Amino acid sequence: MPVPPSPVLKVLSSLDEIPSTDWDALANPGTPPILYDQQDWIDSPETIQSAPNSQTESTSQVCEFNPMLSHAFLQALEESGCVGWDAGWIPQHIWWEENGKPIAAIPTYAKSHSQGEYVFDYPWAEAFQRAGGNYYPKLQCSIPFTPVPGRRLLISPQANRPETIKILTTGLKELATRIEGSSAHLTFLTEQEWKELGDEGFLLRTDQQFHWENNGYSDFTEFLEVLSSRKRKSIRKERKTALDHDIEVEWITGPDLQESHWDAFYEFYVDTGNRKWGSPYLNREFFSLLSERLADHTLLIMAKRNGRYIAGALNMIGGNTLYGRNWGCIENHPCLHFEICYYQAIEFALSRGLQRVEAGAQGSHKLARGYMPNLTYSAHWIAHPSLRNAVAHYLDQERQAVLHEQKILSEHGPFRQQGS
Repeated sequence: MPVPPSPVLKVLSSLDEIPSTDWDALANPGTPPILYDQQDWIDSPETIQSAPNSQTESTSQVCEFNPMLSHAFLQALEESGCVGWDAGWIPQHIWWEENGKPIAAIPTYAKSHSQGEYVFDYPWAEAFQRAGGNYYPKLQCSIPFTPVPGRRLLISPQANRPETIKILTTGLKELATRIEGSSAHLTFLTEQEWKELGDEGFLLRTDQQFHWENNGYSDFTEFLEVLSSRKRKSIRKERKTALDHDIEVEWITGPDLQESHWDAFYEFYVDTGNRKWGSPYLNREFFSLLSERLADHTLLIMAKRNGRYIAGALNMIGGNTLYGRNWGCIENHPCLHFEICYYQAIEFALSRGLQRVEAGAQGSHKLARGYMPNLTYSAHWIAHPSLRNAVAHYLDQERQAVLHEQKILSEHGPFRQQGS
């Protein structure tokens, strides 16, 4: 793939091209590096232009550790073949370093389809193709198969942020043009990034997810006490029902994770994936690499009956957040999904002093279980003026509808009204 003509930016066709510590210095600044098996890294070529003046408008905010943004996670997707040419997720990471120091990056992929993104642009693609255009390839700036909100513009706290964003977005547009792509999409980014990209002329989109917040609860019982009586009783009933038939629950993380656990979980994952979307995105090798490289940030919540695992959920442990990822089962039991994915996740977060649980994309059924609606953000650049104008009009209406729905849902949450 060609490199944008910017004198500072490069395109990485694999994260193997840079040291993990360089990527992680941008992805998770201020946190210890993730160490795993040592290997010989290929040094990146020298860049040309000096970094922006770090004395003006620098950003020094502390970023919460996000394991899915780490070199270990993204490189495991590449090494296992979950992303690549065959998968239609071709790594094209935008990278900027000066004198061996990382300045900025964007996790970027050239896409030949819109699968595994969770921000749906199928109608845009269909409309453009009916009009005689080619929507694919496109650029996708995201964590593959992972609807987890977080930073997408990975900018050094020492860099001049406004100037760096202009250089990054210019390079992103030029890369899209060079691959004859229709568009570039940054999904599940932060609200700050969303506003900054809006200032650069990107189209703005919102959606919502349901997150649980730890408002200083000491345990699950204390959390239940702030719910309405009806919701409290319903949750207690669901939890009891879920664990009928002598079902036991295990939390497995760190060095306790074994290949036998992943064998069981993968069976659940494939079964659910085949029924939901036809072909699971992640292969068995990926889970072994995840366990090898990010065990301390990985949690399996597994259900066992008669000595055999029957269901489980994969979670990733961030600096202050538990990220719910994948669920699967080989036996169907009432309410077991709620117990494993929602209630056990809350229990674990409380045990670790984590501030929130993000239980994945969509799902208004989470509201009754204490997970409240939160806006998610994406930004889109579309090259063709007519398609851009049509999408802009649609997004204006969609944002209003999302805000209205969030307001309605928030008013019908499970929490007790003050004074009741």
